[in-house]
Amino acid sequence: MFTGLVESVGVVSVITRTSSGVELRIDSDFRDVARGESISVNGVCLTVLQSGEGWFAVAAMTETISRTAVGEWKAGRRVNLERALRADGRLGGHIVQGHVDGVGTVDALTRTEDAMLMDVAVLPVIAETLVLHGSVAIDGVSLTVNRLEGDKLQVALIEHTSRNTTLGELSVGAKVHVETDIVGKYVRKLVAPYLKQ
Repeated sequence: MFTGLVESVGVVSVITRTSSGVELRIDSDFRDVARGESISVNGVCLTVLQSGEGWFAVAAMTETISRTAVGEWKAGRRVNLERALRADGRLGGHIVQGHVDGVGTVDALTRTEDAMLMDVAVLPVIAETLVLHGSVAIDGVSLTVNRLEGDKLQVALIEHTSRNTTLGELSVGAKVHVETDIVGKYVRKLVAPYLKQ
């Protein structure tokens, strides 16, 4: 699992289409990346196929492409990177699985004195598991739900987040990966039979 605390920003340098999806070569400053290791790439948990000095390669299968925006990426794209949490690591964000629930769209960006407010339109099934002041991962970044209005959520990006992740580069209309808090998903599953009565 991951925490949603981005460790580095990498660059997708090569994209290779395959019969089962795409393979991505990502340039990064990670060291000692091992084959089989899980890395969150813009919030998508991907497995390392191979690595070298200053780069690693991962593959996204057809199912992953159908649930994310990975299939639309172009070489040169900057991506948020986080290595899987070690058992003795510090959980500074929230529990993030790297299992994207869907793709949202940046609906509005509003600058305030101390933050950038970002409104994201999401599918109704995603909105159902969000709670005000709860956690959400946007492109792999752990954030707090600042506001909820129907199928739109709002998060606040502090200066540190804007500078050290790709979120500060987003514009209105951009597609983002959204993963809601695992607790909300389990609660929805548990109460579903009672809501049908």
